[in-house]
Amino acid sequence: MGDIFNVLLLQTTLRSATPVVLAAMGCLMTQHVNMTNIGIDGMMLIGAFFAVLGSYFFGSWAAGLGLAILCGILLGLFYYVFVIKFGSDEFIIGVALNIFAGGLTVFLLRTVFQVKGAFSDPALVPLPTIHLPLIRHIPVLGQLLSGHTLLVYVSWALVLILWAFIYKTPMGVHLRASGEYPDALTACGKSPQKMKCLASVACGILACVAGAHLSLGYLTMFSENMSASRGYVAFACVIFGRGNPLIVFLAALLFGFIDALGLRLQNYIPSDLTAMAPYLVTVIMMVVVVLWEHRRRRN
Repeated sequence: MGDIFNVLLLQTTLRSATPVVLAAMGCLMTQHVNMTNIGIDGMMLIGAFFAVLGSYFFGSWAAGLGLAILCGILLGLFYYVFVIKFGSDEFIIGVALNIFAGGLTVFLLRTVFQVKGAFSDPALVPLPTIHLPLIRHIPVLGQLLSGHTLLVYVSWALVLILWAFIYKTPMGVHLRASGEYPDALTACGKSPQKMKCLASVACGILACVAGAHLSLGYLTMFSENMSASRGYVAFACVIFGRGNPLIVFLAALLFGFIDALGLRLQNYIPSDLTAMAPYLVTVIMMVVVVLWEHRRRRN
């Protein structure tokens, strides 16, 4: 059991949970403005591809991350325009975005890199690994918290920043009011549409940054459909956490833990079962939410 339950398991948990955390932080922004964005998986996939593209052609992880952020801005604006401005069904747009992202990245992978399935090259520059000077030499704690890539630490800070922003700032109140009481916000001279646009763009950026972590942080490569439905998991975490960044973070950590545990149990349990486990936990989370809502309404 010591080969399975140790510090390395917790390390892997943090790395595995990071893309879900980043995507979920973006998703909860749109959730607070009453926009249900299920296109996050496609955004992650596009972010992962263009991060690799930028890293490969410019020889810089920063260029890859910047290109992913640019894609996130464009995708966020796309989602806002079609859902809010044109009044399209948000679920149809989200599904269409996921399908489009899968086809686009496969096409570009074969067109730009002339490969099928996956692309990896020594020229790819991964995200930098950061060693915390005051913690790295502390037994266990240093091994657990130090030595992660940049976006792992960004995701931790983002959880606290978004919690403070949503619940402790006037703009956070406006964000929530644009989804819950848009008429009241309009009466105060604020634009609900502006807040929805900002939330949609923020969601796109964070989803694409989550994809960049997958391709340049968690791995140093791009493979077809490498988001592996993590966008849907992020959405489930937001529903489970009711939009609270702290609870959403804990739900994402649970996914990361089960995912990391599954990788370590592959020597003892068929890999098909271990690969299914994180998504099974996600389904259970959604069932818990439905049962809780049903009980609350009955009372």
